[in-house]
Amino acid sequence: MEKVKVKNPIVELDGDEMARVMWKMIKEKLILPYLDIQLVYFDLGIKKRDETDDQITIEAAKAIKKYGVGVKCATITPDAERVKEYNLKKAWKSPNATIRAYLDGTVFRKPIMVKNVPPLVKRWKKPIIIGRHAYGDIYNAVEAKVEGPAEVELVVRNKENKTLLVHKFEGNGVVMAMHNLEKSIRSFAQSCINYAISEKVDIWFATKDTISKVYHAYFKDIFQEEVDKRKEELEKAGVNYRYMLIDDAAAQILRSEGGMLWACMNYEGDIMSDMIASGFGSLGLMTSVLVSPDGVYEFEAAHGTVRRHYYRYLKGEKTSTNPTASIFAWTGAIRKRGELDGTPEVCEFADKLEKAVINTIESGVITKDLQPFTEPPIDKYVTLEEFIDEVKKNLEKLL
Repeated sequence: MEKVKVKNPIVELDGDEMARVMWKMIKEKLILPYLDIQLVYFDLGIKKRDETDDQITIEAAKAIKKYGVGVKCATITPDAERVKEYNLKKAWKSPNATIRAYLDGTVFRKPIMVKNVPPLVKRWKKPIIIGRHAYGDIYNAVEAKVEGPAEVELVVRNKENKTLLVHKFEGNGVVMAMHNLEKSIRSFAQSCINYAISEKVDIWFATKDTISKVYHAYFKDIFQEEVDKRKEELEKAGVNYRYMLIDDAAAQILRSEGGMLWACMNYEGDIMSDMIASGFGSLGLMTSVLVSPDGVYEFEAAHGTVRRHYYRYLKGEKTSTNPTASIFAWTGAIRKRGELDGTPEVCEFADKLEKAVINTIESGVITKDLQPFTEPPIDKYVTLEEFIDEVKKNLEKLL
């Protein structure tokens, strides 16, 4: 068959360990045989990042900004153990955090729903999308142990020169100072609104402004301002906005049918995205997309590099690693490229590849991670290669 022509390039960011092995299989078996596509390639494997003093990550982020769409394989964020294992110069920063900061983006995570892997929460009928503000708060905090007695103050040097007493310690303790930026919070709100309109889903936003009357209230007020600016656009798209306290949102989410974008501050988003992934079955069934306020997109799987499977793979063993989320990272990027380029045939290919994956799982061909959650139960699972080959068969039936 004739390949589908993709008009403009997609930036491809390669990764590490078992995720990298899956990535190569997906590209060679499910993408390149069917698409005439230019991929602007960057190797973000840990050795290449170390070799370039992590400059390759910045170059990759610049390329995504230039071309508008990127697709990323899972990468290692090294701790002390990984520095030793890979003989690195230092513990480099998370590539995801570097790219998020450069693009000023917000991360959206959405579960992939299949009929024979029902959500653990029986009321959930539609995907619950988590929008995580990915800047500041405890992730950029300054913290210290305090040996008392001591006084800790927060000093703001500007026109007013404020000094606030944090606490007067009689004994030992611990202290933390956090910050965030108006620009980043506005970008977060704008990205959430853009995403909700494109997906035609309601927005929930939650903080704890009854307790944090300045910090959390600042988020609440800015989010409301951005919603008010686009009230007519939201109404036209049928998108409603709700603000609530974070504890109320957590309780209500369990009683809902799903089908909303739950916008969260950084820490809450970190926690709730994993909770939602587990509630819908597996991190192997969770997509992730970084969206910038100016309409730049980077797609990836929500899971990591699958280190345990990689060590088995290096021994020559077959693994039953789930490639679903990585395939959906590719389809998300391909569909977005088609939307931006005005090429519906490209979007149609992405839709058919996703349908092929869903058909594969729903026909009973599954990887080991899904086996405990299938209804009715499935007594056997397939290897990574067998799963991808079955997806390829189902794709060719649809093309």
